Amino acid sequence: MKRGTVTEKTVAVPFLERRQPMEDTAILELYWARDEQAIAETQKSYGKYCYSIAYHILHDREDTEECLNDTWFSVWSQIPPTHPPVLAHFCGRITRNLSIDRIRKKFAGKRPDVHMADVMEEMEQLNVTYTVEEQLAEKELLEIINDFLEKMNAEDRDIFVRRYWFLDPVSAISKRHHMSVGSVKMNLYRNRKKLLKLLEKEGGRI
Repeated sequence: MKRGTVTEKTVAVPFLERRQPMEDTAILELYWARDEQAIAETQKSYGKYCYSIAYHILHDREDTEECLNDTWFSVWSQIPPTHPPVLAHFCGRITRNLSIDRIRKKFAGKRPDVHMADVMEEMEQLNVTYTVEEQLAEKELLEIINDFLEKMNAEDRDIFVRRYWFLDPVSAISKRHHMSVGSVKMNLYRNRKKLLKLLEKEGGRI
């Protein structure tokens, strides 16, 4: 396969020798050079991380593997011109969004299980993050969200991340923190509103 000729059907991760993962800067240089080894190096560094994200949402090995292949193709398609400041976050976000899209398509016209229906509804309320992301540079957006999470107490942060990153059921979060389901829902609602207000405020400054 020649450099610079990757297509959705031909994206594949070649066999990787056992060695230390390549630094992000070196991986990004491969992308900008349109060297397909970039895909292999990304998979080596963040394959397990992205697999964990996708499987936690999809709960299906075949769907997860297909989602990961879509992830690598999407990363290849976006770099360049995108130059992500944190490659792990960039890949993880793509994997997560693709997984959620796959869930939406899977349940299109059907009645999803209660857990996924609840999560999808809450994610729709956070949809402002996608429009704000078009206004804010990725690095700035990450800094805003990281700052928001850092200012939370440890319990609130874990509840928020568990729900909106790992998409854990509220019932599982309530058991994890020895709280009632109602208390978890109120905690999520309160912090969801805080994040929305912050992102809208920052997006309006651009």
